Amino acid sequence: TCPAELTEITTNTQDSEEEKNNTSTQEIVSPEDYIKHPLQNRWALWFFKNDKSKTWQANLRLISKFDTVEDFWALYNHIQLSSNLMSGCDYCLFKDGIEPMWEDERNKRGGRWLITLSKQQRRADLDRFWLETLLCLVGEAFDDHSDDVCGAVVNVRAKGDKISIWTTDFENKDAIVHIGQVYKDRLGVPPKVIIGYQSHTDTATKSGSTTKNKFVV
Repeated sequence: TCPAELTEITTNTQDSEEEKNNTSTQEIVSPEDYIKHPLQNRWALWFFKNDKSKTWQANLRLISKFDTVEDFWALYNHIQLSSNLMSGCDYCLFKDGIEPMWEDERNKRGGRWLITLSKQQRRADLDRFWLETLLCLVGEAFDDHSDDVCGAVVNVRAKGDKISIWTTDFENKDAIVHIGQVYKDRLGVPPKVIIGYQSHTDTATKSGSTTKNKFVV
């Protein structure tokens, strides 16, 4: 074999090695590694701190918006757990464009499925229930009725905490009952424990300390 042929063989071997390396590199770097997973909706997380020297609106602050799975977890892992919030504080997760208040156009005719937790349950259940609520929302867990969901709220209070899922129309019975049943199952609430749905109108105009349920599951 003459030197020229040897050089050619060596060059060809190097070329094929480079091709092999390039191919294996392409196989290793998957789109999964750098493409974020989009959510069906863009969501906004709000925080409410009860400062009596300010108006209700001034106490409500937008924390961040997200529309991918990765950004949801990045946000969730960098904020305080619900159980660590001071009494009187709320977290609210709502679809982008819907403000977490009864007066918002999408909430006006709506209502909420309400879970009430005793003080003893805060340590055991509050954070788990709230995370499951968030996953129900961002994961569109309510099938065809997910469009009826506006958002969710956790209220941390001295007397007992509350978690609620808000829907847009209290007259849309099929959607509301389906959402309530799925929600109850996802939280693992025992069948014998009843959870109720109340319209915002009834809650705003109630005369006593409790609001009458429109639906129960």
